[in-house]
Amino acid sequence: MYRYVAVFLGGGLGAALRFAVATFMLRFYSGLFPLGTFTINISGSFAIGLLMTLFLNREATHPAWRLFLIVGVLGGYTTFSSFEWETFVALRGGGSLVAALNVLLSVALGFVGVAAGAWLAARFGLNR
Repeated sequence: MYRYVAVFLGGGLGAALRFAVATFMLRFYSGLFPLGTFTINISGSFAIGLLMTLFLNREATHPAWRLFLIVGVLGGYTTFSSFEWETFVALRGGGSLVAALNVLLSVALGFVGVAAGAWLAARFGLNR
């Protein structure tokens, strides 16, 4: 039962964090490119790279932490479905360049985020 509670609590925290980041980004940018979702996807990719590297290399970590942080918090925080919808809307509205940039940059920089998180964890010996 604790597993469901961990995911539930983490998911609520992640969703609230996603809302906070997106709202913050809108205060400074309101252009066509979905910068809030983009920022969330890249930072979420970084976080999963860092955390999964830690969890996969540390046997002493309680499984509830992985459920809480990866499945819950990051599951509630990252916005891949929003990314897909915003790309679809851009294409439908004639913004093929915006849609292409969103896909290319999100995938490429998301991968860089995962790699950077994993590198950071290894660099500071957090993967032991």
